[in-house]
Amino acid sequence: MIIGLTGGIGSGKSVAANHFTSHGITVIDADDLAKEVLEFNTHGYNEVLHHFGPSILDQSNFIDRSKLRIEVFNNPHKKQLLESIIHPLVRELMVSRIMLSQSIYTIVMVPLIYESQSMKSYDRILVVDCDESTQIERASLRDSNPKELIQKIMSTQCSREERLSIANDILPNTGSLASLESKVKDLHTFYLGICAND
Repeated sequence: MIIGLTGGIGSGKSVAANHFTSHGITVIDADDLAKEVLEFNTHGYNEVLHHFGPSILDQSNFIDRSKLRIEVFNNPHKKQLLESIIHPLVRELMVSRIMLSQSIYTIVMVPLIYESQSMKSYDRILVVDCDESTQIERASLRDSNPKELIQKIMSTQCSREERLSIANDILPNTGSLASLESKVKDLHTFYLGICAND
């Protein structure tokens, strides 16, 4: 069983994913795969460099993701171009990692499942959910970014309601870390039950 784990910025996706990992579940992070496909001298690196030029490189000739983010943030054409390069490479890598997974079910952490309309790629969708003010607070503390920037990022993503509309399962994350850990344990037990009945 493949579970797509999603949630808005600052919702606690990574913390939830770590709890699943502690139960022996393979978690594949799409953001990590996106970094991997842009590593130095890979096909993705060379394609992005060809289309965006050397201004997106750091002093060591690696792609500077923050420069690249700035380059595409306010330019829909460039954003679409970047996604057309990266997404197929990430998908290919994701499929190979899923095939290698040895756990009873696999979680794929994808922040933009709704936006990419990739719901059909997963057997279940798990949404980590919290209110928007909590998202802004957490994300600005975690990334040391101004709250205005977090709000701008959130405005480019789907709404909370849209995200919840695709959920098979919702993991509320407004309480303590211990509370989240307990909820993940309950979900893990639930998923084991589903796998046992398949």
